[in-house]
Amino acid sequence: MRRFGVDERRARLGVRHHLAAGARAGVVEAARDLVGLHGTDPATVYLAARARMLDPRAEVVDQALYEDRTLVRILGMRRTMFVEPVELMGVVQAACTDAIAVGQRRLLVDLLGRAALTDDPPAFVEEAEKVTLRALEARGGAASATELAKDDPRLAQQIVLAEGKRYEGRQSVVSRVLLLLAAEGRIVRGRPRGSWVSGQYRWSLVEAWLPGGVPAWKVEEAQVELVRRWLRGFGPATIADLKWWTGLPMGQVRRAVADAGAVEVDLDGTPGLALADDLDPVPAPEPWAALLPALDPTTMGWAGRDFYLGPHRAVLFDRNGNAGPAVWWDGRVVGGWAQRPSGELVLRLLTDVGADATAAIEAEAARLADWLGPIRVTPRFRTPLERELVA
Repeated sequence: MRRFGVDERRARLGVRHHLAAGARAGVVEAARDLVGLHGTDPATVYLAARARMLDPRAEVVDQALYEDRTLVRILGMRRTMFVEPVELMGVVQAACTDAIAVGQRRLLVDLLGRAALTDDPPAFVEEAEKVTLRALEARGGAASATELAKDDPRLAQQIVLAEGKRYEGRQSVVSRVLLLLAAEGRIVRGRPRGSWVSGQYRWSLVEAWLPGGVPAWKVEEAQVELVRRWLRGFGPATIADLKWWTGLPMGQVRRAVADAGAVEVDLDGTPGLALADDLDPVPAPEPWAALLPALDPTTMGWAGRDFYLGPHRAVLFDRNGNAGPAVWWDGRVVGGWAQRPSGELVLRLLTDVGADATAAIEAEAARLADWLGPIRVTPRFRTPLERELVA
């Protein structure tokens, strides 16, 4: 049985996630090899791409998202927002998002019933979808939620979320309908209303945004393709890692693993998986430094994180498992970073990496600060170390 040690796993991570100096790529290639960039926090997309790109300008990411439209935002694995290459949109849709859409429809029906906005919630949802799609078409195929809410008073009605809890909030009917339509693959998120750190988007009919359409996949075939892609980028790994990352039931994961032709490997005494044609050693790259953002796809890539995270989980992750900004050195997390309101970038190394590595990390921090310029980034999910650094 092929054995993979920690050093080899870290070497693969640096090369295949395009973080080592000689492994940089274009933004679409990086997103493809990572099976998507996390998009829950809009800033993550750009900061994660910057760390991996040969040409790390924000304008290049904008070009791929909004002009070339080779990247697209889609709700996917674990009900999480990802930015995926268009070629993978159909895979993610069939493997994960179609099932999410069923749950979102059920949830919206329940919310409407609780809010007593209608005597027939299922019929209301269907009519609200038709009204929203007609309004989008009338506006040329693209509009914001605020604009759509003005087109029909039913769409502007408010729903109470988490009623009675400390995080109780309100959301318009149109916001929930847009989420459902997106999950069903009928609309997509287009340009933000502000800068690249904005989370308010204009929505577009999928036919208007992607004239070529989205290829349809059978669910079983899509899940096999998703598993194969993930093992290529993140393997070797455990089946628990794969189940966590995909968010799929274990039975579906086991079937997809078998159909993908994965083989069992030894991860320092723990059973793992790798693709049968991916067992050759990967030469270690030159040592590399990276400041990765909150929710970066590498930091969030595995459920079992000891081989790269060490003892730093408590300060670099929040209670819900969301990763904060992390300092990486040569395949492992060695600290965290944050940006203060003044724009100053501050670091905290949690591991003694030596003078040369520290200098390389500080040089990368200076480059990132220069790249950010006037932009201010506050993670959507705050972690203990990030809060401490900006205090």
